[in-house]
Amino acid sequence: MRLENINNDSINLAPSNQTTHIKNEIEKSTTEVRKKTPDNTENNKHVENMVDKLNDFIEPLRTNLKFQLHEKLNEYYVEVVNSQTKEVIKEIPPKEMLDMYAEMAELMGLIIDKKA
Repeated sequence: MRLENINNDSINLAPSNQTTHIKNEIEKSTTEVRKKTPDNTENNKHVENMVDKLNDFIEPLRTNLKFQLHEKLNEYYVEVVNSQTKEVIKEIPPKEMLDMYAEMAELMGLIIDKKA
């Protein structure tokens, strides 16, 4: 899941005034990321920095969202976490699906390498 594919309208975590502020901050942050097109390494660092800022921004609101980077795919996914027990309630998209996709992509790479 790419950061720019997150639907900001589906986030309803706080009273409407705070929700509007949160949506504006997310839109502002994602717009900044989209505007900048430096080389891939700088862009990745900038995206990681923006995601860290989003995580820091929503933490005081006691929301239950965490943005996580899938190591093999280098893509972000969202975890919905119980703030009291720290139990992961839901992952969007599910991490197991991302793991399967990464394994299939790796397997396809091995098959193509063997044929060549």
